Amino acid sequence: MLGAIFLLPLTYFSLFACGVFLLAGREWGRFIDPRKANVVMVSLALVLIGLMAMVPPEQIWASGLDSTVSWVLHGGAAWWLVSLVLVLVYPRSAACWRDHLWLKALFALFSLIPFFWALLALRSYQYEQDPYFGAWLLLFVMSLVWMADTGAYFVGKAFGRRKLCPRVSPGKTLEGMLGGVVTASLLALAVTQAISLPLYESLVLLVASIVAVFASVLGDLVESMFKREAGIKDSGQILPGHGGIMDRIDSLTAALPVFIVVVRLLS
Repeated sequence: MLGAIFLLPLTYFSLFACGVFLLAGREWGRFIDPRKANVVMVSLALVLIGLMAMVPPEQIWASGLDSTVSWVLHGGAAWWLVSLVLVLVYPRSAACWRDHLWLKALFALFSLIPFFWALLALRSYQYEQDPYFGAWLLLFVMSLVWMADTGAYFVGKAFGRRKLCPRVSPGKTLEGMLGGVVTASLLALAVTQAISLPLYESLVLLVASIVAVFASVLGDLVESMFKREAGIKDSGQILPGHGGIMDRIDSLTAALPVFIVVVRLLS
C-alpha cells in the first residue's frame, strides 16, 4: 500500500485502485449470491467506468471538488447512516433485504463507489502543486483506521467486558472501540501539532478524524453483518492468513468518504 501511494503516478494509482475495487466487488458478490459474484463485479465495474469517463482522476480537483464526485461522497456518507440503523436492529433488519438481491447489490454500490472516489480524491488533492501532498493526506486517514484497529485490539484484550454488537460481531467490545478512538485521536492530535495548523483547522481535522474512526468501526460491523447473513467467515482467500480484500478494507470503505464529507461540511 505504501508503495502504491507514494511511488505510483496518479494515473497508475487509479489503475491500482480499480484493481482493488474489482476484487472487492467480486467479494461483495459472494455476500449477495456466490453464483453471481462475477456478475456483480462486472456490473459495479460498468458503473465505475461510466463515472470515470465523466470525471477523470486528474479532474477531481480541477476547480474545487468536482460536483459529481461530491454527490457520490455525500451519498456514501448517507448510506453509512442508513447502515448504522441496519446494524443496530440486526437481525430484524435482515428481513427487509435478505431475499432482495437488487437491494444488496445497491448496498454494494453505495459501499464501494464512494470508497473508490474518496481514495482518488485524497490522493489527488493539490496534485499539481505537490504530487506527494495527497499521498501524505491519504496515508494519514488510513493510519487513523490502522491505529484505531490496533488500539481497539489491545484495549479490548486487556479491558474488554461489554459487547459492542454481539449479534453482528461477538468479539468486539465497547471498551475496545473507545480505546481505538483514543489511540487514533492521539495520532490526529500529534499530526495537527506537527504541521502547526491554525486552531480552527486543527479542530476540523480532529473532529473529522474522530467521526471517521467511528465510521470505520461501522464499516467493519456492516461487513460482518453481511458475511454472517451469507454464512461465510472470510470475504475471500486472496490474502493468505488474512482472508479477502474486503476483510482488509471494510473499515476504510466507511472512513475515507466520511472523513472528506465531514471536513467539507465543517469548512
